[in-house]
Amino acid sequence: MSFVYPKAYHPGDLIPYSRQSRMRLTTSASWGPMTEYPRLAYSMKAVRKAGYQLAKPIQFGRDTTVGQYVDTLEIFSIANSWRDSHFLPMRSVRFSVGHHMRALRLKGDMASRPKRMASIRRKLRESTTNMDTMNDIGGCRAIMADIKGVRSLLASMREKFPHEIHTGEFNYIDEPKPDGYRSHHIVFKYRPKDADTVAFEGRRIELQVRTRLQHSWATAVEAVGLFQGQDLKHGKGEQDWLRLFQLTSAEFAHVEQCPVHIGVPGHNDRVRELRDINERIGATRILEDIKNFTHYSEKFVRLTEKSRYYLLQYGRDHNVTIEPFWTLMSGARTLGEIEKK
Repeated sequence: MSFVYPKAYHPGDLIPYSRQSRMRLTTSASWGPMTEYPRLAYSMKAVRKAGYQLAKPIQFGRDTTVGQYVDTLEIFSIANSWRDSHFLPMRSVRFSVGHHMRALRLKGDMASRPKRMASIRRKLRESTTNMDTMNDIGGCRAIMADIKGVRSLLASMREKFPHEIHTGEFNYIDEPKPDGYRSHHIVFKYRPKDADTVAFEGRRIELQVRTRLQHSWATAVEAVGLFQGQDLKHGKGEQDWLRLFQLTSAEFAHVEQCPVHIGVPGHNDRVRELRDINERIGATRILEDIKNFTHYSEKFVRLTEKSRYYLLQYGRDHNVTIEPFWTLMSGARTLGEIEKK
């Protein structure tokens, strides 16, 4: 599920990999009044317990009792309430980052999204974190024009920012991941500004700051994974595709004069290997097909810009449906029901 603002509409962001239908909630207007933002309706003990249960397989069959079914729905209700309580902190972090960008006259886009339930469950299964300690249930992203803009924005936020840096910084630009992923991550803890927002204190919001070139790489990884039915984002899929993105990231780093991950071959060898891989798998053709699809999505949203929020669903048959909503919570409730199903 994602909330994306008009200047930062990147269809590749909206459609991450999953073997189920992909679902994202996107907004094309400013956030609503404070009363629209939900508060956690359960105890933190209930949230932690729901996290433990969501990490386990959930199966339904002929032997499922009514009690088991009701209990499972309650687990998802708790998880959704916890996720929804990050909406306002996300808004605050996004606005604060945007303020720094305007003050510095930096070119760039801002976007934000709550984490999809499928992604939450994956992380609960594959890591030691629980739902109440997860750093990226609420996420914001600043997409800057160039690496100079990234570094200027980060320096400004370190000097003064209304929210506390929680876990330090993760610099995947100067220390890229082995697969080629590059972005700068900071996790903030929300600080309430008045009595009305005390209920949201301590919510963790992850901010990713990256260049447009780095963003195009990450978008392409997710989009190709979706179209090919492979989880390339998590290192699972055809080796040719994984290698192509690793080498392409190194070339992008070379262009931006940033460090290249150790072990990646030099520029000339990278170019030769990229050409060989492209000849084998037709990468440029596939990427062109995906680009044509995303252009269609952009046009559709522009044509329906009178609504404030949109639910985008990408089905197994590659068909896209877009449903408009006038309020944040109506869209969130619909998405929650679809995720339960």
